[in-house]
Amino acid sequence: MKKALSILIALVILGALAALALITIPLKPTPANEALAADWKAEPGRGEYVMRAGDCMACHTAKDGAPMSGGRGIESPMGTIWSSNITPDKETGIGTWTLDQFRAAMVDGIGGHGQQLYPAMPYENYRFMKESDIRALYDYLQTEVQPVKNEVQATSLSFPFNMRFGIRAWNWLALSGDADFKPMAGEDQQIRGQYLVEGAGHCAACHSPRTSYMAQNGTRLSDSSFLTGGEIDGWSAPAMRGKNSAIRNWTAQELAAYLAAGRNSHAIANGEMALVVEHSLQYMTDADLNAMAVFLKSMDGEAVQATSAQIAAPGPRSMPALAADEAGQATAKMLKSASPDMPLGARLYLDNCAACHFVTGKGSPEIFPELQGNAMVLGEDARPLVSVILNGTSSPATSRRPMHLVMQGYNDRLDDEEIAALASFVRSGWGNTADKVSASQVAKVRTSAAHH
Repeated sequence: MKKALSILIALVILGALAALALITIPLKPTPANEALAADWKAEPGRGEYVMRAGDCMACHTAKDGAPMSGGRGIESPMGTIWSSNITPDKETGIGTWTLDQFRAAMVDGIGGHGQQLYPAMPYENYRFMKESDIRALYDYLQTEVQPVKNEVQATSLSFPFNMRFGIRAWNWLALSGDADFKPMAGEDQQIRGQYLVEGAGHCAACHSPRTSYMAQNGTRLSDSSFLTGGEIDGWSAPAMRGKNSAIRNWTAQELAAYLAAGRNSHAIANGEMALVVEHSLQYMTDADLNAMAVFLKSMDGEAVQATSAQIAAPGPRSMPALAADEAGQATAKMLKSASPDMPLGARLYLDNCAACHFVTGKGSPEIFPELQGNAMVLGEDARPLVSVILNGTSSPATSRRPMHLVMQGYNDRLDDEEIAALASFVRSGWGNTADKVSASQVAKVRTSAAHH
């Protein structure tokens, strides 16, 4: 008994000492990974371009708020984290931050006042950015963004997540390896794409799974779980590599078009990805979008030819609807027959969905996505699909594809049993093979949406 008590006391003391160390030992920020002259200046436009590549606008701008002034609520398993004001306002923004403080936030997750930042800020990924890009971004935010006085609501998470010093221990687990970009053995275009995907683009923040302690399980190409699928705010972020890759049957040109315009002949961007296209990807050059596409397509060793093709070229195009393929012929034939003996899900599809997605399940290229083989339709988690059926969705309007497309929701038209039947039909039609959806699953999604 005395031995057990002694061990317990020793563990408590060790724990207290560890907590004291986390609180009192000064943090040592990561140094710059490029040696730049003190008077170095980025070429005009580079800082804003880095801001777009890093998708800063989407998180640091609240709905109807001034750009970069913060206040957007970012949902996490621990609670809502409120984004900070990154305008150069000296009282409520980052107007008094030095370059060293800014770099520490980007690379180490340390705020201007020395506080640990919550990893909703993707410093797990930004740490791979070059010093020249970080410095260009800093100069842009300090000199070209309009200062806005906006005292953002303080993030207030429940215990123990409100103890920010604990993030320092989390960082020891999450930030593995050097804070430096490690290029693959490939062509210049692939390496540029890798740099954008791993670093500023922080694609792994959504498209990599999470560990038991909520770190990104794969931040680099060399990590086996990198971009193998994740979840963000209730939306499934599909795998970009491996046997379940959502883009395995896409060409590099089709993938680049999706990044640029949020749509191609296979899919339409929605949820969080729609925001990425709207605020970030549509502003990137064709060269960089092609580079990202080539890198993503070549991650698993597939030989992908470098491309400089114009992306999502403007102008009228003849894009006829696709015929049903071998896997989808039986479903298409059944729907075309319009027999009153069809199962409930098929009848609901014919009444509500076939006008846009057609009896073939192929949809209309760049307008209505195909449902056959669709990553969301086939997702292990059916909630995103159910949510879209219930609440509808929309795709962003971009400079390359200015038409804003909207799908209506069926919340008020169909009950839980009908939504479940419809979703189950879509997940099993045209050769799709995914589990059925139950009415109770639909009810949970409907209730959840009502409380948001």
